[in-house]
Amino acid sequence: MAAGSAAPPLKRPPHYGGRLPPRPFPALPKMAALTDGSPNMAGEAPADPEPGRVVEALELLLGPPRHGDSATKSAPEPALCPQTLRRNAAALEERLSRAADWAALLELRAAVLSRAPGLAAGVAGTEPGWAAACGLLALLLCLKERLAALAATPAAPAAAGAPPPPGADTLSVGQERAVRRALRAAVGLGLLPHMPPGLGPGLGPGPGLGPPPGTRGSRLFAAVAALVELARLPALGAPLLARHLRLLVAGLCVLGHGPATLCQGVSEAERARCREALRDILDRVYQPLAVQELLVLQGQPKQRSPRAGAAPAWLRRLCGHLLSERLLRPGGVQAVVRGVLEGTDGGAGTEAAALDWRKCDAVGKILAACPQQCLSLEDYYRQVCPQVLDLLHIQDKVAARQFQRVATTTLLTMAREQPQLAEKHLLQPLLAPLRRCSEAAELALEDLAAGAVLVPEAELGSCVEDVLKVYVVGNDSSSLLLGSLQSVLGVVFSLYSFAKQNVSYLRSPCQDILLWFLEKAEWEQSLAMLEGLAGLSSHVPTLHPRCQLRVGSEGGATIVMEETISDEDEALYQKISSEQCHVESLVELLSHCQKSGLAGDFFIHCLKELTQVAAEDEAAPNLAVEPGGSLLELEQYQARQGRKLLVLQLVAALCEGISDTVFTDIVQLQSSDFVVLKRLVPLLEELSRTYPEPLTQELASDLRIAICTHGACSPSTVGAAADDVLGRKPGTGAPSPAAVPSRAPSPPSPRHGHGSPSAHRERSGEQSTRQEPSASPSPCPDSPAPAGLQELLVSAYDPQPPSRAAALRHLASLVTQRDPEALRLQEKLLQVFLENVQHEDAFVYLSAIQGIALLSSEYPERILPVLLARYECPAQGTEDAAAAVTRMKLGEVLMRVTRALGDMVFQHREPLIRAFLRGARDPDSALRASSLSNLGELCQHLGFQLGSIIQEVTCCVTSIARTDPEAEVRRAAVHVVVVLLRGLSEKVTEVLRDVLRDLYRLLKHVAMAERDGATVLHAQLALEELDTAVRRVLFPPQTLEKKIVVLP
Repeated sequence: MAAGSAAPPLKRPPHYGGRLPPRPFPALPKMAALTDGSPNMAGEAPADPEPGRVVEALELLLGPPRHGDSATKSAPEPALCPQTLRRNAAALEERLSRAADWAALLELRAAVLSRAPGLAAGVAGTEPGWAAACGLLALLLCLKERLAALAATPAAPAAAGAPPPPGADTLSVGQERAVRRALRAAVGLGLLPHMPPGLGPGLGPGPGLGPPPGTRGSRLFAAVAALVELARLPALGAPLLARHLRLLVAGLCVLGHGPATLCQGVSEAERARCREALRDILDRVYQPLAVQELLVLQGQPKQRSPRAGAAPAWLRRLCGHLLSERLLRPGGVQAVVRGVLEGTDGGAGTEAAALDWRKCDAVGKILAACPQQCLSLEDYYRQVCPQVLDLLHIQDKVAARQFQRVATTTLLTMAREQPQLAEKHLLQPLLAPLRRCSEAAELALEDLAAGAVLVPEAELGSCVEDVLKVYVVGNDSSSLLLGSLQSVLGVVFSLYSFAKQNVSYLRSPCQDILLWFLEKAEWEQSLAMLEGLAGLSSHVPTLHPRCQLRVGSEGGATIVMEETISDEDEALYQKISSEQCHVESLVELLSHCQKSGLAGDFFIHCLKELTQVAAEDEAAPNLAVEPGGSLLELEQYQARQGRKLLVLQLVAALCEGISDTVFTDIVQLQSSDFVVLKRLVPLLEELSRTYPEPLTQELASDLRIAICTHGACSPSTVGAAADDVLGRKPGTGAPSPAAVPSRAPSPPSPRHGHGSPSAHRERSGEQSTRQEPSASPSPCPDSPAPAGLQELLVSAYDPQPPSRAAALRHLASLVTQRDPEALRLQEKLLQVFLENVQHEDAFVYLSAIQGIALLSSEYPERILPVLLARYECPAQGTEDAAAAVTRMKLGEVLMRVTRALGDMVFQHREPLIRAFLRGARDPDSALRASSLSNLGELCQHLGFQLGSIIQEVTCCVTSIARTDPEAEVRRAAVHVVVVLLRGLSEKVTEVLRDVLRDLYRLLKHVAMAERDGATVLHAQLALEELDTAVRRVLFPPQTLEKKIVVLP
């Protein structure tokens, strides 16, 4: 076994909180400095050996083998075979026995071996691997003895102005390299061969290194005891625990907690000492590193070697118990999170780990579950919840996103599973700074002087940011979270109003918190909250009247106790200014709630309040307090008057701020509305030809045009008629419904073949005649497009194919020229092109296909989803044959768009492939064949980089080639396989590694059982491509080259 393959390097060096004094492993007594050794040949006691002499002995024992030995080629370091081990051990013994200057080391080693009988027996044994391991461990223990003695010696003072000298126990760079090599060899020869299956990297012992029966437990204990003793000294423990912590912990787990069959020859007292040493080492190392190693031993991460096999059940249970102990320690939550998430080497790997939200969510759910060894659920929440909240305050930008995700998931999971405990230990501490200054809080005013800081700037800013992360970013609208947030929204609104007057970074987070609550809460709850923020009700606790907001030095805010103002005019001015600012802030907040309709409902509610105020004034116009009335009556009268003034002020601010925009959405038509309106198109066309009144005929014709073009072409008669019905003056108010652009394209409209060509030309002529008198340099408010573009849109529905095709090509040219008006109406143009794709004339639908392709290449993000939706779901109300033909035309459009996009097609890879896969399962055989053909061409444009969806593609193609009843479809499926194999060439064994066997069996089946000659030909071509690719991989061309390896 090579020494370099003992254990893989770890990611992070161990952490020592301080320099720990050497403490012996219980199995080995403390090793004192050897000062009274036996006399040498001259009669004098030998001096203590220097650390350099011990390192020299280590290098001699690990010296490189001779050229004639085996196992020396192609290794990163000189390999240790039995012949080399025997020769090096003999050379070391000869040097120790004959060299006079090595006598001290010989005596020290004898003393060490006398205290470690297991190592002494191994050194004297005949098994080369175990003897070399025991010799290395004995020399390392000697080195530990000398370094500990030197560290206890007081250091000489440094000269004036000179840097302090290194410690007496400091090793040189070369000596540290030799020590690391010795540790690696000791672990590889003494620890790994005696580990049971399922532990370690999964490599069996090398030739001649396997332990004899019945000696595994005792040898493992001897090696582990020596390594634990070495770990006590920082100079040796750092390299040992940095590279071999996992194997050392595994050995201690086996000896302390493993089955008795694995610990033969180890007493119960020794096993107890191993359990104590295991916890001692896990407590002393860097805790995230300990978590990582325990997870690897448990078998959770993917870093575990596949050759190691599954971990035993007892080890999985033990690792889970030890991980729970790590979690319950002070700072254990952060250690566990770092241990799970810090599995990268920084840089791009760390960035990728930050975006791995699945792992973060999994860690959060684990933290929310109480371990079995915890005393009670509340005790667990009391220990863990403060640490979970601390995860929100990580300063590192990259790690902050991971920890924020973990903390949010943990908090939300705890709130769902244990609402009462989560509110007590998570939500209340989270919201404590805001509740401290709330109106509902009981402040000990006598203990707080004026100007005293109630909430510091840093604490208040951190609280607002935490609320934003947990509530808004977490986005869980449970009743517990909404109820807890509602209690502090008054303070948040006061802070928002204060930040709006000043320059503060708190304005944006406060606004997001308020808008999130208004959006997620029930309708009645949101309206009640707005009433409370406006001051119309007292259900919402606001900022305490004795509290005052002040500008902080870091761009935030500080909450202090308000100072008493002696001037009544100044106090009244500040009160009125504060109320005015609150009203303006509320109007500003409502301006962001117009789409949801909440602003309009609150406006109507305020108008009802104003109506009630007016009714009360009419009922009792001279209501006043009698001169002899009580103080309570006076207060009630003042409250009523104040409420009236507040309602008037609020309505005035709403009318000035949002009255012109709050009701604009009520006339906007959606795509679904036009689907319903298109049912009226045949009736309107019939009405325009048969109704006796000319004005009604004209209006019906213009309304039909407006519906067919989705309002892109809306003659003035439609708007005039709508104004007449609504009682408005022409040219005022909101635009007509037909003139409002739709937000999404609708399914294809019904056929337009009911009118005659002459009637259509007459109507077009009448329309142009009607538009001529109103022509002016300024655009008409009822026309969203210029007159020329309107004429093209009308001509796109001309019954004559040449006129219709010419209009479509003209519209396509406008898109190519990036005409601003045409691009502004891109959704209308798309609708026109899509409806003309269904036309029977080839000239017309090819022109429409060209227009869609050009439009999609300009705006792929907007147009491609619409095309894919149309391709996957045919229009309602159309015949199956017509729908299949239309979808095949759309498939041609998608392929043209794919060619035009080039490399940009990769971001639309999966939607395109899934659309063609669904088309391959359509009942129509022609559409199935067309979808498969498109799929093969798409694979070529993608460079055959299909990603994880390759499984779906191959499964679909395989099932179709085997079971489809139509020969044309089977032929297309086999052609896709040919395209894949031909395009991948030498990479076929890498990309199609998981499905290559299924494809080969499919091709053999088709070649032998298929009746269609063309399909068989395709299968034979695919087999030839596969044979060529596999031969190229198995028998690569021979190249003459020479490798030169420089050994370290």
